[in-house]
Amino acid sequence: MNQLIWLRSDLRVTDNTALSAAMNAGPTIALYLITPGQWLTHDDAACKVDFRLRNLSALSVRLAELNVPLLIRRAEDWQAVPMLVADLCREHEIGSVHINDEYGVNEQRRDDAVAAALRNTGVSLRRHLDQLLFAPGSVQTQAGQCFKVFSQFRKVCHSRLSHSLPNCLPIPTPQARLSISSDPLPTSIEGFARPTEQLRSYWPAGEEVARTRLACFAEDDMADYQHRRDLPAEPGTSQLSPYLAAGVISPRQCLHAALEANRGELDSGNPGAVTWINELLWREFYKHVLVGYPRVSMGRAFRLETEALPWRNAPDELAAWQQGRTGFPIIDAAMRQLLATGWMHNRLRMLVAMFLSKNLLIDWREGERWFMRHLIDGDLAANNGGWQWSASTGTDSVPYFRLFNPLSQSAKFDPEGLFLRRWLPELADSDTRDIHSPTKLNDLFKTVDYPPPIIDLPTSRERALSAFRSLGEART
Repeated sequence: MNQLIWLRSDLRVTDNTALSAAMNAGPTIALYLITPGQWLTHDDAACKVDFRLRNLSALSVRLAELNVPLLIRRAEDWQAVPMLVADLCREHEIGSVHINDEYGVNEQRRDDAVAAALRNTGVSLRRHLDQLLFAPGSVQTQAGQCFKVFSQFRKVCHSRLSHSLPNCLPIPTPQARLSISSDPLPTSIEGFARPTEQLRSYWPAGEEVARTRLACFAEDDMADYQHRRDLPAEPGTSQLSPYLAAGVISPRQCLHAALEANRGELDSGNPGAVTWINELLWREFYKHVLVGYPRVSMGRAFRLETEALPWRNAPDELAAWQQGRTGFPIIDAAMRQLLATGWMHNRLRMLVAMFLSKNLLIDWREGERWFMRHLIDGDLAANNGGWQWSASTGTDSVPYFRLFNPLSQSAKFDPEGLFLRRWLPELADSDTRDIHSPTKLNDLFKTVDYPPPIIDLPTSRERALSAFRSLGEART
């Protein structure tokens, strides 16, 4: 019988576990579902949707080379998906549906509902591990629980990878042609505005692009990653996160590239490669947390006691943060980078998150939502994990009394102000010694369109510390 691969966040033909399994089992048809209502519910960014469509277009060419027809179906949300998939299986005499697992609560419920609908028609749903190195639940403490501390999780992962490294699957062999035509591909979705051409140019589509980026990073930049990754003005990171989020490249491909560059070493050898491998494992860790503690994908804090924090309702300050008009140059430059490119440098993600959740004492969920609505690499687990880490509400998060100072962080990691000048052109002529500090820019406020600081840093710091201390007092 025919096989169906239901594509989701796995838009590639190389090292695609479900695609390989389906084509090994029999004649294969591919399906992609357009679910705009669900994407809106999940706060998917317009640039992320556009990136999916562009990668889907690139993928369709690769699938055609394999003689795999690509069908496009539309359902407003996931409620209609079980019946839609079941009907499609009847229409095309499908014996098995192959999927690569996704891990949010809604995604798991959707797939369980599809499995139940298929059972009624005699079709099996075959789930595959693909976007992770280890299946959630397979890396546990000695007590049989999901790890809460990253360093302990990493240690177990290193041990297992040193004994058994997951292989990368080759591109499947083309199958015989089927008498089924591929569907036309949408180039836009109503409700999601087309991004600017400048934004699109930052993120060309296709797995060949992703593999080239990975190869160039491994050869040219990985060795210095440990040092350059904190410098936002330099291209010191791989910028592969959008491709990983859309499944245009796999974590196995990334891991193998890093190991090849580091002579097979996981936790020794070149510090840059070791650090980058650890970042891959942080990504893995947060997805395991998502499954082990599903409340974090349902708008809840991991540390439940922090739900009592007295978050402020400050819409004007929130809007200033969102638009990059806080009067703190490094915060504003980072937020404007996000709006213009759909991406933000990782150190700056931590910095702006801490500024919102602690200096402004605005609920971290406001920031999490804003990021998802604008990030081209928006990923529920990584985004939630990062926000809860910065807000000190998550697992293995930064201590509540640790607040990044945006002035010292700016001077340390962008000493010449190159990043600031790029994204804050109104400050381009500022002296290098002054550009980082709003107090030193007081005279400049009168001549350029740049706002004064919206808060006093020492006062805001004390307010945040007091709020967190009150949690302990409430428990005594």
